[in-house]
Amino acid sequence: MSASPERREELLATAAEVFAAQGYDATTVRKIADAAGMLAGSLYYHFDSKESMLDEILSTFLDELWARYDAVLAAGLGPRETIEALVTESFREIDGQRAAVAIYQRESKHLARHARFGYLAGSQQKFEKAWLGTLERGVAAEVFRADLDIRLTYRFVRDTVWVAASWYRPGGQHSPEEIARQYLSMVLEGVALRT
Repeated sequence: MSASPERREELLATAAEVFAAQGYDATTVRKIADAAGMLAGSLYYHFDSKESMLDEILSTFLDELWARYDAVLAAGLGPRETIEALVTESFREIDGQRAAVAIYQRESKHLARHARFGYLAGSQQKFEKAWLGTLERGVAAEVFRADLDIRLTYRFVRDTVWVAASWYRPGGQHSPEEIARQYLSMVLEGVALRT
């Protein structure tokens, strides 16, 4: 007999919050079980290890993110519109999976060395290719400045967007779309008035 999908999802959401707050290494099955209001032994009824829980959290997050990104990349948008859509989808993902994003940010480099989490490195390469390719396309189309270092620009935009998982709280003052619009305004237009 297996757990209902709803209960599994609930336990994974709890585990994600504990991993995000305490880090993977410091998190024990007992801490997750305590946060879920159950005995540690009962958690093993649903998952065979904390590693399995983390794997499911991260793979679900990346599957969702890539479904969003792939739709943007397949839409045939111009480079600026592609960047705008990627940033917006990133904030929507932070809104829906904040804890998973925080775990990914904090743990992926360390975890990617383990065979079970090898997909993290592949996802990172795909992520880089999508963003760098869009920026390069924008420079070639004279939509983006040619004097910018593309790799540095990519890192700046990536880090500026994804670090938001450390402070963003769903249901706050601004929607993910509004935050994306503000970020895009700053990244694409700057913050200083033109004189």
